[in-house]
Amino acid sequence: MSSRSYSLLGLWPVINRWKTLVLAAVGLALIISVIVALMLPNIYKSTAVFYPTNPNTTDPDRIFTEGGKLELGGRAEDLDRVITIGESQTVAELIIKRFKLHKHYKTGVAGDDQADQAALDEFNSNLTVVHNDRDAIELTFKDRDKVLAAKITNTLTQVIDSINQQLTFENRRKVIELYGERKEFLEREYALTRDSLVQGRRRYGIYGMDRESRYLAKEIIETEADLRRAEGEGDSRRAAGLRRALKGLTQADGGNLLNLESYVAGTDLMSTLYARFNDIQGRLIGARSAYETARLAISGKISSIYVVQKAFPATKKSAPVRWLIVFSSVLITLVLSIIFITLLELYRGNLSVGKK
Repeated sequence: MSSRSYSLLGLWPVINRWKTLVLAAVGLALIISVIVALMLPNIYKSTAVFYPTNPNTTDPDRIFTEGGKLELGGRAEDLDRVITIGESQTVAELIIKRFKLHKHYKTGVAGDDQADQAALDEFNSNLTVVHNDRDAIELTFKDRDKVLAAKITNTLTQVIDSINQQLTFENRRKVIELYGERKEFLEREYALTRDSLVQGRRRYGIYGMDRESRYLAKEIIETEADLRRAEGEGDSRRAAGLRRALKGLTQADGGNLLNLESYVAGTDLMSTLYARFNDIQGRLIGARSAYETARLAISGKISSIYVVQKAFPATKKSAPVRWLIVFSSVLITLVLSIIFITLLELYRGNLSVGKK
């Protein structure tokens, strides 16, 4: 016995025999799909486009050394970080609470676990954060209210910016603390070195090192020359006075505040103190300037994203596509009906052959 063969053209007699059932199924599908399509609410979507910036450009030390030029962050880590923040539960819960989406989504009272989860699932289903082919971030939010969709999209952009800044804020604050500690340390060292200089000047009589050396050399030479002349002339009284004057100029116990012995002993120490004082003074000026610049940088919020396009209320709906819903429903019903009646015909045919 040869087996029965079926083709697409061979299905027409089958469909014709069952046309009433097929037309009823298709008609019912048409009516139901039209009703459902008309009952579906219009969905609007708003999109914001922005570029993440390189977080290194907001570091206080780089701001001080390089002038803080804003750089767009096309790096994979910058893009992934922003997308992760946008899709995080923390951001979702914040937006849900701010815009009272429990009531808007009709999920229940906030604080109930099932209501919270339902609102979170609905929110996540309406949110899309993607990296486009131009290395920008596209943030899209869908809702029945087109104005609300735009507001939520722009707020999400601001929240992402704020959290992205917070990721580097602690490091920036620590940098500020380091600048402050360095400035305070140099201020203490500056005060100690200045006090050491004052004490050294009082002890050794050295106030302007070049002038003291010239003064001592001149006085010692002149006094010694006068002493030799007095001794040559036999003027013992004058010679004794000149000896005492010469001793005062050359020895620490001679009674003079400025004398050669103290000057030589204090020269090395004072030279070191002067050099250290000048060094600390220069470093302190730089440290104060760096601290003030860094503090100004951290006190002002530098945006971590560059917004190319803000979200605006949509001018037309994005969903549902009602004609497509109706067409798809009718087509699927027609195909399923044909498959059903074909299988039914095969079953009847096999059953009749078995009886024979």
